[in-house]
This record gives sequence, structure tokens and C-alpha cells, in this order.
Amino acid sequence: MITIFHEIISFGLKKTNFKANRRDFFKKSLDLGAVSVVVATNAKAMDNAKSIELETVDVKINNLKIPYTIVQLSDVHIGGLIDQKFISDLVTRVNTLNADVVVITGDLVDTKLEYAQDALDELAKLQSTYGTYFIVGNHEYFHGVQSIIDYVSFLGIKVLENENVYIGKPDEGFFLCGVYDRFGYRYGDYIPDIKSATKNTNNYPTVLLAHQPKYIEDIETTKGIDLVLSGHTHGGQIIPFNFLVKLQQPYVKGLHQHNDTTQIYVNKGTGFWGPPMRLGASSEITLLKLS
Repeated sequence: MITIFHEIISFGLKKTNFKANRRDFFKKSLDLGAVSVVVATNAKAMDNAKSIELETVDVKINNLKIPYTIVQLSDVHIGGLIDQKFISDLVTRVNTLNADVVVITGDLVDTKLEYAQDALDELAKLQSTYGTYFIVGNHEYFHGVQSIIDYVSFLGIKVLENENVYIGKPDEGFFLCGVYDRFGYRYGDYIPDIKSATKNTNNYPTVLLAHQPKYIEDIETTKGIDLVLSGHTHGGQIIPFNFLVKLQQPYVKGLHQHNDTTQIYVNKGTGFWGPPMRLGASSEITLLKLS
């Protein structure tokens, strides 16, 4: 009888231990699964940051007589992991596109100029029919905006400082305009001025370079602007920050019809800022086909 009692107790303990072991097994499996998901997600995000996608976008421009192509780069953030090799490879890819124009819409430099010069020098090798054009973003204000403007100009890249240039053949082209960044309001200098930037552009197709999409809200009337090219948002860069960016900017990425006459395209960024990670928003080179 005592033996039977001992066996019952022993069986109960074994059953209890089995349940405990099973719970422990499932807990460890879940923990391991969660770690695996995090590791895989981080690895994918890091790979996305290194892989730059080509986004080809068709844009209809009223009264444009012949088609043109624009390659847009934005938010490269030279400094740290964005180095000379990165820019050299980027330039090689851009040159294969045989663009009419190359534009860089701000946040090109994110370090002291002396540390960025070797990488910047690679940009002098960019090739297009009508040249390369640059506007400053908010990060240029943090690292000596005038010295960056001067050095980029020295490389043969035209910096648009509240001004415009005519692109294309006589009476068959368009005006390319550029403004300083909205951060100039806080900085107290290098303040955007749309009137100066669009001077004498009436009755011509017009493309405006403005780093932050939000600048489109600062323009009293955009009837004379056919297309705005912006960056700044990084497309959110890492989910769920795209939702936070949406609270600050009217557009986060891609092509949008802002009003009856004006479209805006927001580049997700060619480089990255902060951790070398992107999730839900790939790095991009944009090829805009205007027709």
C-alpha cells in the first residue's frame, strides 16, 4: 500500500516537472524566436541602408515642349559611414543614367568640411548635359553653411541661393529654381526667398528645389511652380518614425499633386542619418522623366 502511495506521489511529481519543463521549453523557444526576429530585422534594415534603389518617376509638366531627365540626390549626409568610397560608387551609378540635369536637394554634408572634402571631391565627376545643382538643407547650417557653399561651388557645382537658371534649348526648356532651407528662419541668415528664386520665370515651366516639403506651405501662391523637388524626411527611414514625420511634413515620400498646378516629389534620401539602418523606406536615386 505504501509502495503504491509512493508511486502515485512520484508520478505526480514527474507530471508536475513535465509541465514545468514544457513551460520552460516554450518560454525559451519564444525568447529565441523574438531574438531571431530582432536580429533578422536589424540585418535587413542595415542591408537596406547600403542598397540604393533607383526610383524612376514620370512627371507631366504643362507647356514643356520637349522631354528632359533630372537625377535627384538628397540627404546624402557625408560623414561617418558615408565616405569617399560611398560617393565614388554613387557617382558611377548616376553617370550611367545620362541625365540632362543632376540636382542635390540638401543635407549633403553632415560633418566639418575638412572631413568631408575627399568625398565631396568625387561629386566633381558627376556628368550630365546641363550640369549639377545644389541647395542647402538644414544640416549645412550646423557645419558652416557658407564654407560648404563655397567648396561645392569650387567643385563646379552650381549652388542655387534664392535664384534660378534656365535649363535646355532656347524656348524649349524650363527654369530650375532653388531656395535656402527653412532652418534659415531660426538661424537668422540664409533665409529662403521664393520671389527672388522665381524672378523672371513667368510663362515658362518651373522646377523648384526646396529641401523640406513643408516649404510648399510657405509659398503664398504656387501657380508659377510646376514641380517641387524635396527631401529631408528620409521617408521616415525606420518604421514607425514615418508616422512621426507625417506630423511635421505634409508629404513623406513620392510624387503628389499639391494643388491644381503644382506637383511635389519627395526623395527618401540617398544616404542615411544616425544608425546605418532603413526599414520601410529604402535609400534612393531618383530619375525624373519630365514630359
